[in-house]
Amino acid sequence: MESPVAQKQEQPERISEAEHAVMEVLWERAPQSAQDVCAQVCEARGWSLPTVKTLLARLVTKQALTTTREGKRFLYSPAIARSDYVGTESRRLVDRLFGGRAAPLFAHLAQSEALSEDDIAEIEALLQELKS
Repeated sequence: MESPVAQKQEQPERISEAEHAVMEVLWERAPQSAQDVCAQVCEARGWSLPTVKTLLARLVTKQALTTTREGKRFLYSPAIARSDYVGTESRRLVDRLFGGRAAPLFAHLAQSEALSEDDIAEIEALLQELKS
């Protein structure tokens, strides 16, 4: 479930794969402290608390996260909704790799067998919905 976040007009700078892992934790539940985030990602990724703190600081600098002070610790919350970020990144991908056209993306996925029968059925249903 997505956390409610303030809507921003500008998208943050590009987010790295590691930063994205931190954002996913915070999109799931926010606000959280660095220790809370680390409890969810450090073991699986082989990270330490200082690594998470570095990633959080980068995300604050990129204006992807906001902070509030609670006693001696900071709590982090997304400054951008996950759906907005996904939309921006999807557009960047289509622009960069497929000349701004979505059809070649779907053709590539279909040809590389990356789409399941269920995926194809969902896409067909979406296209039918968009036509009506």
